[in-house]
Amino acid sequence: MIFTRSQQELFRMKRAGVIVAEVHELMKQHIKPGVTTMELDEIAENHIRRNGSIPAFKGYGGFPASICSSINHQVVHGIPGNVRLAEGDIISIDTGAQLEGYFSDAAKTYPVGKISSKAQDLIDVTKQSFYEGLKFVREGCRLSDISHAIQTYAESYGFSVVRNYVGHGIGTSMHEEPQIPNFGMPGKGPRLKKGMVLAIEPMINAGHYDVHVLSDGWTVVTDDGSLSAHYEHTVTVTEDVPEILTVC
Repeated sequence: MIFTRSQQELFRMKRAGVIVAEVHELMKQHIKPGVTTMELDEIAENHIRRNGSIPAFKGYGGFPASICSSINHQVVHGIPGNVRLAEGDIISIDTGAQLEGYFSDAAKTYPVGKISSKAQDLIDVTKQSFYEGLKFVREGCRLSDISHAIQTYAESYGFSVVRNYVGHGIGTSMHEEPQIPNFGMPGKGPRLKKGMVLAIEPMINAGHYDVHVLSDGWTVVTDDGSLSAHYEHTVTVTEDVPEILTVC
């Protein structure tokens, strides 16, 4: 079942979304060579809790941290630790907050110092692929119209779209129906209705789209060791222009 949310519910999700957006602003400020991913996690968790909300990721399915920190060839679900970021790395930060029973979720990929032009292109294309999909977050569009727009844009630049992991509905649970692949033919799936809330999250690889999970049971990496980037916002369907909830 795909839920539609009332204005009061959307207001609560927006409040949670602002906290998530503020965490990303803090990440942007603190990501630099020499910082550890555990330090970033502590900054994120402290901000979430100081604002009266709960880290949505910590304890979710047993995940041990408040952010997912995925470096270079790590696609998603990287566990924060003592690894220090190095000049030229890229790092994807995914985080969420629960406030008054409602969730919001967002991810971005950041450069660490000066990075290669190819890495920057990957980050830029991944971000724009989200916005290409966002054009179809409108009442009456089909769910797969979003998927097709993301895939078409990313592949037009020679990148590949991860198949194994997808976006999702979100609301009173972190993951709700529907699942939102980042690939596929247009015109498929349910029609979007006003009040639906979606976490749209392209995961784009510089090489092949095949991935696997490491022995820690969480960290997803590219099979070929190529770089990967991630971009996500929580958005709601309106009658016209969709609203991004995870912005300040």
